[in-house]
This record gives sequence, structure tokens and C-alpha cells, in this order.
Amino acid sequence: QSFKLLGFLDVQSVPCARESVLYGSLGSLVVGLGHFLATSRVRRSCDFAVGGFICTMLGYWFYCRYNLAQQRIRQRMLKEGMKNKLLFEGTYLDPERKHSGNERSDS
Repeated sequence: QSFKLLGFLDVQSVPCARESVLYGSLGSLVVGLGHFLATSRVRRSCDFAVGGFICTMLGYWFYCRYNLAQQRIRQRMLKEGMKNKLLFEGTYLDPERKHSGNERSDS
């Protein structure tokens, strides 16, 4: 069963959505409670809590999505490298093959 936030964001299937909501909730609690303890103003503390939720959630969302994109790029490069390794292994294009000076070139 999926949990949809605001009716459209499926938290379980969208990458980084679950963690963003959880960290946003924690940020909301910290900012709201901290402001309340500092000023004892309830309404203003609730406003700060909502702002803390939005800022923390969006901040972690962008951080997580950036890391996910970097990871996918690294995986794509690794996959391409493994394919090239299998393709060129044992040929003259193999970078691990030792080339001696007395080998004739096939050019």
C-alpha cells in the first residue's frame, strides 16, 4: 500500500521523498520548539515550524537527488568500463596488456 502525501506525491516509490519528509518533520520540530523556548510566542513558533519544515525538506531533497544523480553517473561509467573491458580484453587495445618493443604492429 502506498502513502501519498498531499494526494499526489507517492512517498514510497519516489526516490528521496520519504527521507525528505522525515528530515523535514524533524527540522520543523527543532525550529518550532527552539523558537518557542526562546520567545514563548505560540503562533509565531508555528510559523517558524512550517518554514523549518519547508526549508529542511527542500534542502534534503536537493541534496539527496544530487547524490542520486552522481551515483547513477558513476554506475553508468562503471557499466561502460566493464563492457569495454570485456570487449577489448586480449586485443592490442587492452590497456593492461604489456606491449614489448619487438612486437610488430598490425597497422
